[in-house]
Amino acid sequence: MVIGSGFAGLSAACRLAKDGAHVTVLEKNNQPGGRARSFSVDGFTFDMGPSWYWMPDVFELFFKQFGTTPDAYYNLVRLDPSYRIIWDDETLDIPASYNELKDIFERIEPGAGKQLDLFIEEAEYKYNAAMKGLVYQPGLSVTEYMNKAVFKSFFRIDLLKSIHKHACRYFNHPKLLQLVEFPILFLGALPKNTPALYTLMNYADMKLGTWYPMGGMVQIVNAMYELAKSLGVQFVFNEDATSLAIQDNEVRGVNTRNNTYDADAVIAACDYAHAEQLLPTLYRNYTDAYWNSRNMAPSCLIYYIGLNKKLKNIQHHNLLFDAPFDAHADELYTARRWPENPLMYVCCPSQTDDSVAPDGCENLFVLIPVATGLKDSKEIRDQYYDLVVARLEKRFEEPIEEAIIYIRSYATSDFIKDYNAFDGNAYGLANTLNQTALLKPSIKNKKLHNLFYAGQLTVPGPGVPPAIISGQIVAREAGKLFNFKSSMSYDVSIP
Repeated sequence: MVIGSGFAGLSAACRLAKDGAHVTVLEKNNQPGGRARSFSVDGFTFDMGPSWYWMPDVFELFFKQFGTTPDAYYNLVRLDPSYRIIWDDETLDIPASYNELKDIFERIEPGAGKQLDLFIEEAEYKYNAAMKGLVYQPGLSVTEYMNKAVFKSFFRIDLLKSIHKHACRYFNHPKLLQLVEFPILFLGALPKNTPALYTLMNYADMKLGTWYPMGGMVQIVNAMYELAKSLGVQFVFNEDATSLAIQDNEVRGVNTRNNTYDADAVIAACDYAHAEQLLPTLYRNYTDAYWNSRNMAPSCLIYYIGLNKKLKNIQHHNLLFDAPFDAHADELYTARRWPENPLMYVCCPSQTDDSVAPDGCENLFVLIPVATGLKDSKEIRDQYYDLVVARLEKRFEEPIEEAIIYIRSYATSDFIKDYNAFDGNAYGLANTLNQTALLKPSIKNKKLHNLFYAGQLTVPGPGVPPAIISGQIVAREAGKLFNFKSSMSYDVSIP
């Protein structure tokens, strides 16, 4: 039994079914995907959550295990430029070509082109070290990392140094530092608090590229859902788990508002903290105090906007770094209040894909990172709507408000209502040093041997590729209960 049909739940279900299990997935909402759901209205199709397709090798490896490929399900295109950065005094398109990117670094800071080669060489090493084994470890024992390959690479993967300190070894110009540190925003912590191991994201960005599945990110969900069904997985939608049935120190089933489902094992691929609430206190891994002490990645305020015209000065991905980063960061992680002058991310998939908007129209997804735990209201959403429209009109240099024909907002209270998200989180736990690998919440319940956890609040962490990997890891561990010989392959052949 799997609770939740986000990427982790779909991944776990596919893997277990492939290995011989009879799998049922219970989903609270009316469609698969979790945070990666979509909705359609008035000819627009909006991805509700993830919008970046990085690490294509993770998707390829996932589908390869089932004898297929991503392109059997969706058409993947590489974006060029990968994305646009808008500063207060300059707009910069980041090219797909690495050599062209080097030229940009050199123009901004003489000598930085060569330094970028050295920086990416280290990032590539970390990427290979991670993706060839480390991120596929279950994080259950220190012995997982006690081998010659891991010891040999320990200092080079920079677990004990921050990304900011590491980046400053190579670059001085503030724009270059912001450019190489921006992927860390997806990991939910400040660069000064994130281990330099995660510069592996820079390799994913600058070398592996930014991609887009035509039809939207929901096409990945649809692909995994169709694969799961072809493997015999059963799905039950609109079923919100309310408790777990326990007998003789085993989980025997899942109770919902309408039914009870028997189970030999359960994978909770929903919000981890919420899954714990389905248990009597005696059987929980962690206390409320534990969860309240965690360093959470941000939540966000999102606007889904439909325009009745095309925009002239916008790319598929747009990062509006036209506000003071330090002030917004303080509001996110220290003061924990609504930001006064936030950075923003604007996705416009209709620049690439005509199918997500009516002819002559534009599909916008506008995201403002905000602290978790904030109370949102109509007044707050209206206030930020005015701020968003003004910022878009300024940065894209044309009237926008008069062209808006659809608008929907989504914020912390929606994350709680739709996903039972702890504190309204959007991205899970921040990838700080004390929340990495063994120090993340365990994938196994410590008292109930047949209860497991998957998703962004456990190993390996937040993001679409890590969620897919999380489901694979947990399925492998759960399969051991039934002596499944998983065909999932990985090794720790660190270069």
